[in-house]
Amino acid sequence: MSKPRVALLGVGLMGSGMAGRLLSANFPLTIYNRNQDKAQAFAEQGAFIARTPGEAADRSEIIISMLADDVASRSVWLGENGALEAAASGTVLIESSTVTAAWVRDLAAAAAKRGCELLDAPVTGSKVQAAAGELRFLVGGPAKALETARPVFSVLGNDIIHFGPTGSGAVMKLINNFMSGVQAASLAEATALIQASGLDHDKAIAVLTNGAPGSPLVKLLSARAKAGDFTPNFVLRLMAKDLSYAIAEGSQHHIDLKTAAGALAVFQQAIANGYGEKDFSAVIESSSQAAAKANPALKN
Repeated sequence: MSKPRVALLGVGLMGSGMAGRLLSANFPLTIYNRNQDKAQAFAEQGAFIARTPGEAADRSEIIISMLADDVASRSVWLGENGALEAAASGTVLIESSTVTAAWVRDLAAAAAKRGCELLDAPVTGSKVQAAAGELRFLVGGPAKALETARPVFSVLGNDIIHFGPTGSGAVMKLINNFMSGVQAASLAEATALIQASGLDHDKAIAVLTNGAPGSPLVKLLSARAKAGDFTPNFVLRLMAKDLSYAIAEGSQHHIDLKTAAGALAVFQQAIANGYGEKDFSAVIESSSQAAAKANPALKN
């Protein structure tokens, strides 16, 4: 059987890994990226580089979006020369960006009017997992559309979890990321307190990472902070965005996510300190620097 023609809208940190996987599996691939220079490397590997989202959609049976937020997603799908207007009836649309459930439902309704089906299918994993085809897809939407898209998902990830109706994948992703953000913020503040208290840093971090608090994420972030390597796998400002989306989703259900609000404040301070474009593990360095400023004797 021939493989479906796929369009990928967005080749940033995550999308670039996904593009590489699709090309290595010989899917006919069309790419749209706002900055076309970032897409040119994939042309050399056989991808067609579209000038607009609409041109990409016109060439494809399955369209995947991997973008930063609601605003970027809305622009690509529904903006001028947008993908949805050019999508043929029967096309499966996959929104893999971390966006709000409200926007997903709006997009699904617009897709239905075009005779298309939408899956909200955000992912867990970061740059490394995207390049290795080891993403986990958190899916909401019609089961029939999922079966159509399954050959594509199987190349991009090693786990597909169907949560049910439209929007359920988006909600699960926000819950996942708000818990990750809370862990990162708590580690940042714990590290600052270790520093301010004059404790042996390495011994204290070992207690945390090897004890009950030592989740895989805490271990990973601790290692990156120790190495001082904040090359983005997941951009810090996007974690702040995800926390704000999760707080808004909680409000829709009359739930006050107090821990998410506290974590958001920590990330917002890190952005103000100039760490917004670094990996989100840099929230630890931001908090440590604040502790050093508050306790000048620690610098000596």
